Amino acid sequence: MTREDELLKRMEQGDPSAADELIQLFYADILRYCLWHAPNRSLAEDAVQETFLKAIRYFDRYTHKGKFKPFLYRIAANTCIDMKRKYRYPELSLEEAKVDPPYLEPAFEAIQSDMALRQLVDSLPLPQQEIVLLRFGQDLTLREIAEVVNLPLRTVQTRLRAALKRLRTELSFPQTKPDSRKEASNISHRNNKEKHKEGGCHENEPLK
Repeated sequence: MTREDELLKRMEQGDPSAADELIQLFYADILRYCLWHAPNRSLAEDAVQETFLKAIRYFDRYTHKGKFKPFLYRIAANTCIDMKRKYRYPELSLEEAKVDPPYLEPAFEAIQSDMALRQLVDSLPLPQQEIVLLRFGQDLTLREIAEVVNLPLRTVQTRLRAALKRLRTELSFPQTKPDSRKEASNISHRNNKEKHKEGGCHENEPLK
C-alpha cells in the first residue's frame, strides 16, 4: 500500500490528521502547477489553498480507484480557470515565480527549467500547452493527463505527438531563447530515450 493509499484510507475512516498529511504530500506539486496558470504568485498560492479546501470538502464524492492525483489536478485546473476569469492580471513573471531559498522544496529545484519550459510552450495552442505542461512539467502519465483534461487517451496521445513535433522545430530557430532551446532539446531527448528504453509506446510514454 502506497502512502497515498494509506492516507486516503485514513480519511475515509475519519482520521482528521490524514488530511493534513495528504496536503503536505501534494502541496509542492500543486503549487508548482498553479504557478503555471495563475496570473501572479499570490493568486497561485490562493489557488492552492482553494484546491485543497475543495478536495477535502468534496472528498465524499471521490471513489478511490488509484485516481486521486488526477482528481486533485482537475480541481486545481478549474480553480485556476475561475481565478483567471475573476482577476485580469498580467501573466506571472519569471522573477515572481522564483522561490525564496528558505522556502525551497524538492519540487522547486528545477524552477528555472520550469520557466524555460513555460516560455517554450507559449507558442503552442492552449490544449497542447496543458498536455505538455502536465507531462513534462508535472510528470503525470498520459492516462492521468486524460483524467485531468477529461479527454480520451488517444486524443491526449495525438495532441502530445503534435506538440512535440512542433516543439522540435524550435530547435532550428536562432531567435528562440537559449533556455527554451535547451528545454526543447531536453524534452526531445527524454522522449527518444523513453521510446528506445521501452521499445514501443505505452500509456506512460510520450509519442514520437
